[in-house]
Amino acid sequence: MKKADVAIVGGGVAGLTAAVYAAKAGKQTVLIEKQERLGGRAITNKKNGAYFNLGGHALYHGDAWETFRELGLRLQGNQPSVDAYGIWKGTLKTLPTNAASLLATPLVSWKGKMELAAWLAKFGKLDTRLYDGISLREWIEGQIKDPMVRHIFYSLLRTASYVVAPDLQAAGPALRQLKNALKGVLYLDRGWGETVEELRRLASRLGVACLTGSKAVAIGHDQGAVRHVLCDNGTKIIAGSIIIAAPPEEAYRLVPQSDRTALRTWKEQAIPVTAACLDVALRRLPKPKQQFVYGIDQTVFLSNQSRAACLSDDGAQVISLMKYQGKDTDAKRDLLELEQTLDLVQPGWRNELAAKQYLPKMTVCHDFMHIKRKENPGPAVPEIAGLYVAGDWASHGEQLVDAATASAKRAVRHILARTGTEGMPEDEYRSAVSIV
Repeated sequence: MKKADVAIVGGGVAGLTAAVYAAKAGKQTVLIEKQERLGGRAITNKKNGAYFNLGGHALYHGDAWETFRELGLRLQGNQPSVDAYGIWKGTLKTLPTNAASLLATPLVSWKGKMELAAWLAKFGKLDTRLYDGISLREWIEGQIKDPMVRHIFYSLLRTASYVVAPDLQAAGPALRQLKNALKGVLYLDRGWGETVEELRRLASRLGVACLTGSKAVAIGHDQGAVRHVLCDNGTKIIAGSIIIAAPPEEAYRLVPQSDRTALRTWKEQAIPVTAACLDVALRRLPKPKQQFVYGIDQTVFLSNQSRAACLSDDGAQVISLMKYQGKDTDAKRDLLELEQTLDLVQPGWRNELAAKQYLPKMTVCHDFMHIKRKENPGPAVPEIAGLYVAGDWASHGEQLVDAATASAKRAVRHILARTGTEGMPEDEYRSAVSIV
């Protein structure tokens, strides 16, 4: 039996972030992770000297960026060039990403170029919250006139959010994510595992007890308040505050009588986002200029992340490809489509292959901001005092890793307010969307 002020179930980015902030506030903190490694979907695998993330990872100028900087993480890496191509009808075309490429691209008519230029000029000042209550398709079809410019916006927004559901996806959060992406992205040296290790070291210095290889099996509660976390090895952690930084279905399973709580609503409304991910390390690039490619009439994306970050020990080029998935997936079909994309962009790549990783159905996030949401999850589970949730699915408007860090901080703020450590927490923003 162990005692702590705060117990956190889940050692991914959300769990680690929550642990660091709780410990910084003076709370005795225990972090419980069922895997032997911390990081969740932010771990990095090393194969033949190449560093592979679990699918394409890029750090945008959002909450996670600001959080990691605030915590003093080094975030070693660089911003890549935005010179890009688009795949349209099986061919590569220059994608308009700046003034020169806008003028040169054969994709867009002159009238369309003028419309796209106008949108790019005013996009940074767009009040995206006006569109929180409508679908992405409704925004694009209602705001953009030129058909090809519409295609380009669908592609850009799909790549920024990883979501292929324009009739479901809430426009406002997706547009905010694209605004963050257009500020530039960061590819991290040696993958996201380096940032996870920095978070782990920081948590350790702050006194966080990390119990890896220990699976939480139940969260005990009594008389409307949490009591403990029980692990599969018999360990019981007594804590007055517990954060579940795990997927919604796991949170629902861990809590007895969860069907009587908001955890049921959050589980039932969740729509996971998945992608087929192919990463390859090539000894050299057959086509050195073709390193950044959006699918326009295909839901694919390719980026040579080595053009900005150190991702191999021997100079191999690490390319990440994504097939953004909807409801229907097929591992063999998706792999074939990704390999055909490589054939188009880097013909002869198989002769240069040094390492390969294929993840046929990687969970990108366990829920996203969609118009069928009844309410935004957390941070507090209202029926059980001291119980909180965090993770990429516990979004109040943020996307992907930004949702993980933002929700973690929201949970800690509520704990500190409840225990009298600091003032009242900010508005929970529990309603899912504001209809305009």
